[in-house]
Amino acid sequence: MAVDHAQTVLELQGVGRRFGGLQALSDVSFKVGSGEVLGLIGPNGAGKTTLVNVITGVHGASAGKVIYQGGDITRLKPYRTARIGIARTFQVVQPFPELSVLDNVAAAAVFSQGGMGPAQGREVAREHISFVGLDAVAHQPAASLTLAMRKRLELAKALAMQPRLLFLDEVNAGLNTAEIELAMETIRKIAARGVTIVLIEHLMKVVLGICGRVVVLHNGKLIADGTPDEVVRDPLVMEAYLGQKYVRMHTEVA
Repeated sequence: MAVDHAQTVLELQGVGRRFGGLQALSDVSFKVGSGEVLGLIGPNGAGKTTLVNVITGVHGASAGKVIYQGGDITRLKPYRTARIGIARTFQVVQPFPELSVLDNVAAAAVFSQGGMGPAQGREVAREHISFVGLDAVAHQPAASLTLAMRKRLELAKALAMQPRLLFLDEVNAGLNTAEIELAMETIRKIAARGVTIVLIEHLMKVVLGICGRVVVLHNGKLIADGTPDEVVRDPLVMEAYLGQKYVRMHTEVA
């Protein structure tokens, strides 16, 4: 799908976040265009999930602004960001274990859409359960699912919130090769629907295979922003994250 870089969906302006004496984020600025699939990478502790938490209202920004579709959302609570079209998955998947797959997804739909009742929520949920391939287990409790299925349930819950902007936080963690391939194909299908995606990911195979652009955080600061090919060759990224061995392998393959 073509990316409309002229239409900015999300803009971060000098975003910072401090926890006591820890500066978790410092002066982070970048834009995300409509229809873009943006990779957000960096070492553990770089501030990736903290940044998503700030954007979605879980943590307030200590400095800077978060602009979504031209409006300042820096101080919005999470339920408000959900209702204006921002959804996310979580790195640690925690569905309601005793509820069925169907009711887990329906709960997300009802929560994010003011005025929607349970019956309508289940109707919406069925569409997204089918999309991620969980029809066969729709009425099973979420506790009975494998990790790969719980990851797909997490995706269905996020999609039921009707997002314009979707943050995917480590959706491939713990999956085997076949499961990762299936997840990548699902992400491509979501992007083809016109959803703008920010993918927080450690697996460079996934980043290189899906993302048109990559931003890199290190110690809470933005150290690179460019195409995947540009980023993997950036000396700062090599030193902070990828390592020389990866870069040599990538260069030899290229």
